[in-house]
Amino acid sequence: MTVAAIIQARMGSTRLPGKVLRHLCGKPILAHVIDRVRSSQAIDEIIVATTDRPADDAIVALAPTLGVTLFRGSEDDVLSRFYFATLAVKAETIIRVTADCPLFDGVLLRAMIEEFATRRRRGERLDYLSNTLTRTYPRGLDAEIFDFATLEHAQREATQPFEREHVTPYIYGHPESFAFKNFAGARDLSHHRWTLDTEEDWRLIEAIYAALYRTDRLIGTQEILDLLDRQPALAALNAHVVQKATAHV
Repeated sequence: MTVAAIIQARMGSTRLPGKVLRHLCGKPILAHVIDRVRSSQAIDEIIVATTDRPADDAIVALAPTLGVTLFRGSEDDVLSRFYFATLAVKAETIIRVTADCPLFDGVLLRAMIEEFATRRRRGERLDYLSNTLTRTYPRGLDAEIFDFATLEHAQREATQPFEREHVTPYIYGHPESFAFKNFAGARDLSHHRWTLDTEEDWRLIEAIYAALYRTDRLIGTQEILDLLDRQPALAALNAHVVQKATAHV
């Protein structure tokens, strides 16, 4: 099966404009996210799916230098952006990731891809696998996996604005049509917030990178947890931030 990770990215974040191209240890946030997705070693194609607005020309210019495929589509109809990006590379399995997760875990993603593929090889019906249906992982390690038939069904049937804007609500909102499963961790770490949406998030992520980043390897999830155990004041930097209802990157 052809596995494609689609990273949705745009410059127009309402709370932190331009966040995906902020520089962190000498590299744009988007480059860090791509590195961490690629580290799963289970993906055939990485697509950066941005909008057709002029504000996102900077993402368009950067993407080819990062060794990924670039796709432009609707800003508001992100479901169609994903659908046509998938058509462009003829992917059979799609992973949805957002570009504001510079601590994304490639090891976790590989385990999720293997779970999805193994269950389907066994003949079990599984249309959608996510680690966010019931959160146990830190926010910022979010991944959703689904096949092309599921995406095509959603593209055809989803009519509500929030279903078009956020890609997957139609899927997990229709259990009568789709078989889905939550991918849970051994511990509940859902109180951790490692995504980038506010200046407080930036201060935490910047501090984690300052403490742990090296050019010869990626920061591991357990390393981050150990750092926060040693320095609990770091986690307090963004503990008060309230997540918006659904991410729109």
